[in-house]
Amino acid sequence: MVSGAAAPPSFDPTHNATAGITRLIRGLDSEETRDQSLDLLCKNRQSCDNLAILLWNSFGAMKVLLEVVTSAYRPLLSNSLTEKTVTQVCNAIALLQSVASHPDTKMPFIRATMPVYLYPFLNTMSSERNYECLRLTSLGVIGSLAKVDDPEVVEYLLSTQIFPSCLRCMEFGRTLSKTVATFIIYRILLNEEGLKYCFVLAERYLSVSQCLAKLIEGLDEEDEENLPRLLRNIISCYLRLSENQRTRPQLASYIPWKLMDYKYVNILQADPEALGNLRQLIFNLKLSKSPITRSTSESPGSITR
Repeated sequence: MVSGAAAPPSFDPTHNATAGITRLIRGLDSEETRDQSLDLLCKNRQSCDNLAILLWNSFGAMKVLLEVVTSAYRPLLSNSLTEKTVTQVCNAIALLQSVASHPDTKMPFIRATMPVYLYPFLNTMSSERNYECLRLTSLGVIGSLAKVDDPEVVEYLLSTQIFPSCLRCMEFGRTLSKTVATFIIYRILLNEEGLKYCFVLAERYLSVSQCLAKLIEGLDEEDEENLPRLLRNIISCYLRLSENQRTRPQLASYIPWKLMDYKYVNILQADPEALGNLRQLIFNLKLSKSPITRSTSESPGSITR
């Protein structure tokens, strides 16, 4: 080894995990060891329960992660992303997800407005692999925040315009990204303020309805692994929207018949909750006395609560 060169980082999970993680976090400081430290931290993040706390409280660690994330902005705009850059950035985002998931660091993470650094990856319109990796990893962070029923989290997400970003992911992402983005929309709609946000403008409600309809029309039957989860999330979103009695007739006119196809109903047989939600959705729409049609182009007009 050349004298003065940084020692290559290593991690042995059979020894003191916290001490090993701490060494890897220190390795983020040096450009010589940063890539390997990011890789090892990402691969071993499940072996240390307090990784999020160590990252948040280690001097300069979060700054380094944000520097790695923002380093992709220029190549993202110039369509010059490389595999190396994407791998490095996705590793950094995965570590941010650890911070976003931990109960002791979740709210400090939000109050420091860390998620906004990921939004450029959510607003791309390419489904090419490199863009999809960045999109999906970023959605994982937002999904971790949305999992918890916390009004402050929903308020923050709405204030940062995550809603249109998720709709964009539902339109341009691949199946797994569509699934996670639809889950985030559903979690927001579960909150009363989130539901109010959707209905306060006719254009916003229209965008959500049409986006969900396009998802159904474009269902990829070959993606057997992710299709059931995507169907579950779509139905959950529709069911939540159908709870607004004033807009049920309009909603009924936006849901494609394809959702009721026996192929998709059969897929849901292994998910009794999703199948029950579909039955409840159909019941709610029948109460509107408006048949489900194929139309997805008419405006619902003025939306009121």
